[in-house]
Amino acid sequence: MSNLSRQLRDSLEPFVGSVYFAPDCHERYMALGFAPSRGEANGVALPDGPAYFTSRGSVMGQVPGQVVAAAFGVFNPAVVVPSVSHGWTLTDAATICAARDDGAISQLVRLVGEAPEGHQLVLGGLRRAVDACQPGGRPLFAGLLSLTEPDAVIGQIWRAGDRLREFRGDAHNAAWTSAGLDAIEIGLLTEGYIDLPFASYLRTRAWSPDQIDAAMERLLARGLIDANTLTVSGRHLREQVEQATDLQLAPAIKALGTDADAVCDVLASWSNTVRAGGGYLRAGAADLARPNP
Repeated sequence: MSNLSRQLRDSLEPFVGSVYFAPDCHERYMALGFAPSRGEANGVALPDGPAYFTSRGSVMGQVPGQVVAAAFGVFNPAVVVPSVSHGWTLTDAATICAARDDGAISQLVRLVGEAPEGHQLVLGGLRRAVDACQPGGRPLFAGLLSLTEPDAVIGQIWRAGDRLREFRGDAHNAAWTSAGLDAIEIGLLTEGYIDLPFASYLRTRAWSPDQIDAAMERLLARGLIDANTLTVSGRHLREQVEQATDLQLAPAIKALGTDADAVCDVLASWSNTVRAGGGYLRAGAADLARPNP
């Protein structure tokens, strides 16, 4: 079950997560008064922070920044809250949510087409998977359930995929908080888990060097990390968090049934196309990581 859950995660991510790197979205956010893309990473356009927090959070409605920070889980609230407050001075939730939809779908149409080969299989499978998931304790998933379906077939697939992506994110937050970790600690353990240097990718979550150093001291004291890597105990704990996340996807995987591998294969091919077209980070988190000074 874990293998299928992670296969679905990996095949979905570039296809669905392309919304955050789409110039089509960034242009629409700029038209609402947000700043432009804040540069590139390995040829992929990066989002403006306030536009990112406000647009992604808008799926829950026009909620305050504290709610967005809680739902996202791993970002520093000291940055999220003022970013969202600023966003609501520029636009409202319905407007930026529509811009998010339009930009995401525009890029996907441009890169993979309006109804690419395999679309019926994927749409049917993802809809069954979404229908099998319960919204209790899943704020971003629940928010996405409240939105209408796009007209375009590729938009409908993206909506279903975004729902599953956020369901897994909500599940992951439940898993690491239940393991007694805080946002910085799970970030550090994840860096070690995916073989990135400590405090390299984590800074994209707006935590300060002092906050990161304090979290590293806590993990050192618990025997979860040493100076440069996860300890055996640390790797075991991080794997337990991932397995707990996987298990919460069991209803979705069961609903996919015998179509699971085929759905993931088609999604993976689309994701490869998106990556090749510059629509998503080519090397994943490693594109955003930088050495710890």
